[in-house]
Amino acid sequence: MSQHPVSSAQATLLRAAQQRILVLDGAMGTMIQQHKLEEEDYRGTQFADWHCDVKGNNDLLAITQPDIIYQIHCDYFEAGADIVETNTFNATTIAMADYDMEAQSRDINIAAAKLARKAADEFTAKTPDKPRFVAGVLGPTNRTASISPDVNDPGKRNVTFDALVEAYTESTEALIEGGVDLIMLETIFDTLNAKAAAFAVETVFEKLGKYLPVMISGTITDASGRTLSGQTSEAFYYSMRHISPFSFGLNCALGPDLLRQYVEEVSTISECLVSAHPNAGLPNEFGEYDLEAPEMAEHIKEWAESGLVNIVGGCCGSTPEHIRAIAEAVSSIAPRKVPKFEPKMRLSGLEPFVH
Repeated sequence: MSQHPVSSAQATLLRAAQQRILVLDGAMGTMIQQHKLEEEDYRGTQFADWHCDVKGNNDLLAITQPDIIYQIHCDYFEAGADIVETNTFNATTIAMADYDMEAQSRDINIAAAKLARKAADEFTAKTPDKPRFVAGVLGPTNRTASISPDVNDPGKRNVTFDALVEAYTESTEALIEGGVDLIMLETIFDTLNAKAAAFAVETVFEKLGKYLPVMISGTITDASGRTLSGQTSEAFYYSMRHISPFSFGLNCALGPDLLRQYVEEVSTISECLVSAHPNAGLPNEFGEYDLEAPEMAEHIKEWAESGLVNIVGGCCGSTPEHIRAIAEAVSSIAPRKVPKFEPKMRLSGLEPFVH
């Protein structure tokens, strides 16, 4: 397998991961909701005359309300995050089709990456001993390549593998152009979607001659302990380990209490860093998350003390308050030990481990 030199930024990231548990940011959507934005806010001046409603298109805010998105990144860095995620969860052409904004996908990804990059560079300049990083997010899209949308037609699909690859390719190129340090395949519920994303990412790396660390984070949808497409966390790991990710983990759907057993399962078998960013509990009858920051931090502290994790953060319902509590809770705890931690580069991106 081809080897590629590790950039200075990647070497810095590797050193940081060896020295401490890294902290991800928390929820973006939760923070956006606090601004109580209306249709005209989402449209901004740039899309004032758009032909359909765009309220709810949070990714578009990177263009129409950049100050809000930038400040959210800053708030998470201020709280102690090492890595923030770009506001691009639904920024693929496939997901943007809901708003007839497929043509805006590339610009949204670039704008979002630049906002996160600006915040990261400013905080790194303030604290050179604690560099900050940007993970370019590739969300799962709102379509699934493995499951029929029609219970009466099991063979039906509303997206193809090739269409997913095309969408993920454009987003990956745009995120890299915007200056991200890592690529994160996040909230994966369908392994085939994730394979399309991974293929697209590797293809872009080869095309550009630029290789970034790749984070993979799946979602256990309920107490069954499986992804929506039917895999256990162990099976999901073995389905994706071939790309030699920088980290592998789980996020969303469950709170830390219910997610723990699956994080432990991944930690037992993973040959790379293990990440986890659970929800702030389960949503109540109003769709709100009630798990307070101290309690969430206590759960994650126990994970850390048990040697399960290398990267931690929060998903739905989490705020800078949660991230601050988590960062403080794990600050003095050594990261999970990873077999043969050696920084190397391979075709698919950063390969810090030799198996």
